[in-house]
Amino acid sequence: MGSYKKNKRPGFLKRTTVRYFKHPINVAALIAILIIGLCGVFADFLASEKPLACMLDGKLYILPCVIDTPALVDYDNQAIELAIAKRGGWAVLPPIPFGPNQTKVNGSVDWLQAPHGDHLLGTDDSGRDVLARIIHGARSSYLVGVGSIIICIILGVLLGALAAYFGGILDRGTMILIETLTAFPTFFLILAVQGLLGASSLLQLVLIIGATRWTDVARVTRAEVLRVVNEDYVNAARALGLRHFRILMRHVLPATMGPVLVAATFGIASAVLIEATLSFLGYGAPPPTSSWGQLLLDAFNNEGTYWLAISPGLVLFTNVLSINLVGEGLREAIDPAR
Repeated sequence: MGSYKKNKRPGFLKRTTVRYFKHPINVAALIAILIIGLCGVFADFLASEKPLACMLDGKLYILPCVIDTPALVDYDNQAIELAIAKRGGWAVLPPIPFGPNQTKVNGSVDWLQAPHGDHLLGTDDSGRDVLARIIHGARSSYLVGVGSIIICIILGVLLGALAAYFGGILDRGTMILIETLTAFPTFFLILAVQGLLGASSLLQLVLIIGATRWTDVARVTRAEVLRVVNEDYVNAARALGLRHFRILMRHVLPATMGPVLVAATFGIASAVLIEATLSFLGYGAPPPTSSWGQLLLDAFNNEGTYWLAISPGLVLFTNVLSINLVGEGLREAIDPAR
């Protein structure tokens, strides 16, 4: 028994993890994604026009940056600092003491200001802090990317697996649907639908991208299920009288999730890029929602504002490149023979 445990091969997850982390570039890409993703999750704590906590007029306010506080509705960080200087108290400000939609600072609007001490990455044509909008733009980017790919996985895995497992008219119908959707360039199809509906919310954008890009996941799932469905252990499960649903969930789908995960990773990068492109064209995140594409549009509309193009452009490039590198690393880790 001891010899068996010692020579037992590591499981699929452990082998994949070891292969993935063998390459420094995979680690660097994953770290970049985590940093950008965490900035999006904790955007309100990193860049906000309200403090993290403050004591004003003898009252303690905790997290007014995320909790609507009626007593501070007319205050921003700068006004609170002035009030504290006059009436006493204290405040803990976020690292970037400006909100993504804050246009006035100390009663004035500093529009199209180049990077300087107060605004490290400058301001846009409405006087809003660019760094604050980049940080909050990460939230919009990942909400669209992750949200749409969840829909893609649900639709793609469901239809692809059922089509391959049962075959017949279900398989033919699914393939006709996939071929019909893929006959149109995906981006222009999304642009047309978004243009007809109008840019109303990020949720609408998530649903549109998810409903049009599930075909890639469905193709991969179908191919993998066709490869697995006639394996001996699947035939043995059928011979034992197991229900189709149990065979799919317990024996077929687990063997297909590796390639599906890789396809989903590349899908996130594509969705992030589509969201930025739609926002640049005016059909993405509705104002005043922060978006990297909107910042690039501001740079396009205001000649000479290099800071509006370089910073969001670099962040978008780094994000998409990192996600693609993670997807490539996963593909090599799952199938080292490629």
